[in-house]
Amino acid sequence: MLVFKKKYYLFVENTREFNFNLIKIRKKFNIIYRNQATTEKIEDIKNFRNDCKKSSVNFYIANNIKLLSKIKADGLYISANNNNLLLNGYSQKGFKIIGAAHNQKEIDLKLKQGCEEIIFSRLFETQYPFKKGHLGIQKFNIISLRTRVELVPLGGINEKNLNKMNTVMSGSFACLSAIKKKPAKIINRLF
Repeated sequence: MLVFKKKYYLFVENTREFNFNLIKIRKKFNIIYRNQATTEKIEDIKNFRNDCKKSSVNFYIANNIKLLSKIKADGLYISANNNNLLLNGYSQKGFKIIGAAHNQKEIDLKLKQGCEEIIFSRLFETQYPFKKGHLGIQKFNIISLRTRVELVPLGGINEKNLNKMNTVMSGSFACLSAIKKKPAKIINRLF
């Protein structure tokens, strides 16, 4: 079964791991570059940014304002543990700001930071030993109705439960682990 949403957010931790040939539908995909483990050359990231432009994919930088400006990304991704309230000025500079949250307190903080969308996790149960609990579709939908910006579900989304995404009250969703493990099987079902 296919999934129909307006936008898809894909997390990448390395510019070499992503294959742009998988993306057949333009202007729906957004890549969040969240490199925490290694350092990549600025030229490699700029080349990846150019590939995103050619493929009509929006490119976001996670928590790195210097890199955001250097490569002229489309926007900034603010992780849940980033509490900097000065980041909301970047929306006035033409960058789109999206954030991440795990509870209502973090949602409120992301609204103060000027986030236009909030990636909210965990929708489904995950296999991470240090991350326990999940929302489920009903609870996510209730919280989504109470929030003035769009909540984007993340967490535990894989090829087995991808069909359930059509019942989630959001025009988008985000993938992290599934994109690393089986990118073709996930991306080919997104329309």
